[in-house]
Amino acid sequence: MAPRVHGTNATERRVAVPADRERHGAKVALVTGGARRIGAAIARALHADGMRLVIHHRASREAARALQEELNAARSDSVMLVRGDLLDIAKLENLVRETLSEFGRLDALVNNASSFYPTPIGRTVERDWDDLVGVNLKAPFFLAQAAAGALRHCRGSVINVADIYADRPLASHAVYCAAKAGLLALTKALARDLGPEVRVNAISPGAILWPENDTDEVAQQRIVSRTPLKRVGSPEEVAAAVRFLVSDAAFVSGQVLRIDGGRSVVP
Repeated sequence: MAPRVHGTNATERRVAVPADRERHGAKVALVTGGARRIGAAIARALHADGMRLVIHHRASREAARALQEELNAARSDSVMLVRGDLLDIAKLENLVRETLSEFGRLDALVNNASSFYPTPIGRTVERDWDDLVGVNLKAPFFLAQAAAGALRHCRGSVINVADIYADRPLASHAVYCAAKAGLLALTKALARDLGPEVRVNAISPGAILWPENDTDEVAQQRIVSRTPLKRVGSPEEVAAAVRFLVSDAAFVSGQVLRIDGGRSVVP
């Protein structure tokens, strides 16, 4: 069977919940940025927990298709891919609409997609602001808004993947840090606005995977040395926390779970 890959072309303001599509089937999660790195680990963990998946990606087509084939080999027709630019706010609702069209329900939205790079004072332009705030804060809000009806219908949850730097700003990354700090505030606000039907929580990872262009081993070792557990974490450890919040944390909402080896308690 050819991989099911969808685009994001609809602009309707409300996403209706289908009345006749697999209402009592396996639960469904939409994971943004789910083709690689931490996103792929989250996808694998939720799939292993029995969920069907909609894996969003922007440009990681080969990685997305490889992950889809891997997971569908374990459970056929359980994974759909959607491709789209999260900065195109007018089309975000289509991610939810296609999820409901394919699977008939939505139980979890995992806002994992992220944009990360330095924005030094004096060299940052408005395009940097729009990109970093757009992907890390604006898109999670508008996706949660689009998914609210479906999530309420299933008494589902939203998981926002933030960053330890939301609380401990990283030098020369002011815009990224501000966007992730805003995501933590958004998590708490949405927990109030979407309750009681929908739980909203955040994960705040510390040192898990170094940025792909980061080759400064001295700086990396300095971070590890200031982490009480004296090691970096793994994507699977972040994914396990997401799985817990999605599946086992029925009385948890508005919280931030720090997966940082204790780094957040060290001055």
